[in-house]
Amino acid sequence: MVMPTIALVDDENSIRTSVSLALESDGFQVDVFNNGVEALEALETKHYDLGLFDIKMPKMDGNELLSKVRNSKSETLKNMPVIFLTSKDQEQDEIIGLRMGAADYITKPFSQKLLNERIRTVLRIYQNRSAENTGTEDMNNDTLIKGDLELDDLKQLCFWKNQIIELTVAEFNLIKSLAKYPGVVKDRNQLMDAMYGDSIYVDDRTIDSHIKRLRKKFKTFDSSFDQIRTRYGSGYSWRE
Repeated sequence: MVMPTIALVDDENSIRTSVSLALESDGFQVDVFNNGVEALEALETKHYDLGLFDIKMPKMDGNELLSKVRNSKSETLKNMPVIFLTSKDQEQDEIIGLRMGAADYITKPFSQKLLNERIRTVLRIYQNRSAENTGTEDMNNDTLIKGDLELDDLKQLCFWKNQIIELTVAEFNLIKSLAKYPGVVKDRNQLMDAMYGDSIYVDDRTIDSHIKRLRKKFKTFDSSFDQIRTRYGSGYSWRE
C-alpha cells in the first residue's frame, strides 16, 4: 500500500521537525520546505497528495503559494488539497484561504493527533471527489437539503439561502450532523465524533468554539440566522 505524500511548508524549524516526524511515524511520507518558493518548485516536479502550508512565511506566503497551486497548468496540482497552519490572530487570512480553495485550517499550537485525523479526513474527501470524476461513486445521496440549507457532501459545499458559506471540514461535518436530524439534541461527545471520529478527544470548549464560529459565519450572510439551538446542559440541535 502506497502511503500519501505530504508537502509540509513552514519557516519554523521546530514545526517542520516535530510535525514531519509525527506524520512519518503515522505512516505518511513527508517532504519539508521552509518557504513557498522552494515548495512550489518541488510541487511542480513531484506528485503530492496533500499540502500543509503555513500562512506567514518569507519570500512567498501560504496564500500566494495556494494561489499558484490553484492556477497551475497541471490538473493534478491544481486539485491537490491544502490545509493551512495558522496563528490564533489570523482569522481574516483563514477566510481568504478558504475562499481561495484551502480544504481546512488548523490553529497553532495544535494537537498532532488532531492534525493527523484532519489530514485523513481531507484525503478521504478528495479521494471521493476523484471517484466521482471517474464515474465510480454513487451520486444519489450526496446532497442534504433542509429548508434554506443545502449541503453537498461529496464536494463539501455548504449553501444558505443560495449563498455559499465557507466551512472547514470539521465545521461541515458538525453542521451535517445537526441538520440531518432537526430537533434532535446532539451532545458534545456525539458532535466530537461527527467532526473528528471517535479516535480523537477534544474538550467541550472546542465544540462551543466551533458553534460560535459557525453562527458568526452564517450571520455574515443572514443576520436573522438562528438555526443552531443551544440546549443548556445537553448540547445543540438544528431548529425544526
